[in-house]
Amino acid sequence: MTTTAQTGASAPAAGRSRKKAPAPAPTGPDRIPQPSQGWYRDPLTNEKLRRVTTILNGGYPKPELVFWSANLTAQDAFATLPRLVAASLHPAEKEEAYDWLRKGHIRKKEERGDIGTAAHTLVESHVLGTPLPEELLNDEDMAPYLDNFLRFVADWEVEFEASEMTVGNFAHGYAGKLDYLFRSRPIAAALKVPPKTLFLGDTKTGGELDEKGVYPEAGLQMSAYRRAEVCWLRDGTRLPMPEIHDVGIVLHLRPEGYRPMPLKCGDDVFDAFLHVWQVAEFKRVLAKSVVGEALTLPVTTEERAA
Repeated sequence: MTTTAQTGASAPAAGRSRKKAPAPAPTGPDRIPQPSQGWYRDPLTNEKLRRVTTILNGGYPKPELVFWSANLTAQDAFATLPRLVAASLHPAEKEEAYDWLRKGHIRKKEERGDIGTAAHTLVESHVLGTPLPEELLNDEDMAPYLDNFLRFVADWEVEFEASEMTVGNFAHGYAGKLDYLFRSRPIAAALKVPPKTLFLGDTKTGGELDEKGVYPEAGLQMSAYRRAEVCWLRDGTRLPMPEIHDVGIVLHLRPEGYRPMPLKCGDDVFDAFLHVWQVAEFKRVLAKSVVGEALTLPVTTEERAA
């Protein structure tokens, strides 16, 4: 590298700074927006797009989580009752036990999150034809998930078009990353649509196979992705969003089996998504200034004189 000292060029005059050369325009995969703190930023336009999952987390009520968290705390308490009783006799141990008990839902969510992430990696590796990470190949707990996913692909003749694709809507100002796009002749036949219909797909690993593990919120998320204007290929190319059917498929993937669950994600669901966004924005911005300071009675002239 040539330096100022090597060329004999003079340094900038005191009090003046040399203007920085503009950063080169992003190329290749660097053109794909990346998520950060609830937003995606378009590297070419510098435009910020609200993250779809952040919108849903902020505006969609989840009362079932309250009961789930309470039940989990009760289960943990009875499972460790002797230890909790013993800890209650010592202030330091009592505080530690209390902290452990109240964070049970966090531990469970992290555990489920690890499984969900691993399952998405299994799907992505299959779609892209890339080798599975060594730790997943050797993970006995993940083997049933992989087997059942491959059964789903074979049983329903699934042909993947894309995986982990970033999509965005500049008119509304949001972006996100969909799980996959696919075609399936049997699913198309079941929904009475043309065989080459393109579907949105998502994978959920929570709950039990014969119980709830798929919730309406997934339809809101799918509706936002379906109504995206553009999508980015892995090489950074930006293309118009393809036409997608207004019913998406959530693959409820569990060790004991799988269920393909149809979810509506048409324009009426998208309207609901926009409403959820309004609620999220209210909580994020306006709610902070809604409640004012407590009022006090004005002091009368007589009271001031006294």
